[in-house]
Amino acid sequence: MSRTLSRQDPGAFKTLPLFVEASADGLRYQSQGRPLNFSEMLERRRVIEVSDSQRFAVELANLGVSVRLTLSWQGREYWILVRQRRLDRGDVVLKLISGYVPAHELNLPLLTAIQEVAEECLLETPEGWLSGRFGETWLPSPYQGALRYRETLHFQLSPLSGAARPVQCGNLTLLERPRAYVHLPTASLQLVYDLRLALPKEARQLSLFHVDERLEDGKLVARLDRTRPDLYLIPLQQGRPTAELLTLKKGVLKAASTRGLWLAESFAPQDGWLVRDERIRWKDWLSQQSLCAAPAKPSAKPRSPTASAPLKLNAAQLG
Repeated sequence: MSRTLSRQDPGAFKTLPLFVEASADGLRYQSQGRPLNFSEMLERRRVIEVSDSQRFAVELANLGVSVRLTLSWQGREYWILVRQRRLDRGDVVLKLISGYVPAHELNLPLLTAIQEVAEECLLETPEGWLSGRFGETWLPSPYQGALRYRETLHFQLSPLSGAARPVQCGNLTLLERPRAYVHLPTASLQLVYDLRLALPKEARQLSLFHVDERLEDGKLVARLDRTRPDLYLIPLQQGRPTAELLTLKKGVLKAASTRGLWLAESFAPQDGWLVRDERIRWKDWLSQQSLCAAPAKPSAKPRSPTASAPLKLNAAQLG
């Protein structure tokens, strides 16, 4: 049974449409027009066409952020992905932690990104939930009233290497150098931050859970469902992804089925500054990465055998 963690008024969210200029050397965005509420923003997220993938000027519906989060745990590294049913696109995918950037954070999208980590990626130990820090900045504990956070332990976020081409908000260069792409099917600009999540050595029997908000009776409701953690790991070898998909519960890794699996557009091919696809099949992404589709057994504890944890993504769900 799921547990309600928070309820919020979606009317409090405001963002701004963008004007984006791109060249072979970099990309610049700035706000234009009046603030939009959530419904107005979704109305603008419609397919657009751009003829030149390297050089263009275009009006877009919104700015979004994603975090390619690398978990460092027990001497290995893993990418963290979350399962989401995307109502605006009619599909179910695994995606990076992501969110919409509100109007007051357009010039500081990194702040939105680390807040999304705190809201979407929950780390539980037997003694309580872990809060986090980015450098000297404490991440919010968004569910403080519903969950018991540990006072003496926290995880640490830190930036990894940035993209080669700079991104600017007006005349301000984003120092963390996120990867940027314009997503043509949704007329949006997406910034992808590359961050590492390091756990304290004292964090034992770790479990990972994803919490996402849904619109219910006019409210944005965040729920925790322990029967569907909805958070998955792709192991890395020397910084490169492998063909495995795992879950982590009480310190034990288990293999997850990839049958019928789709990944979000951030995994799809990028042409210059453009991404044209809504999503990409898992098997097509493996081929794109030159990875073998046959998964190896996860490195779980010896006393805990690998078990199947199907993702249950089928053609009917994907429309």
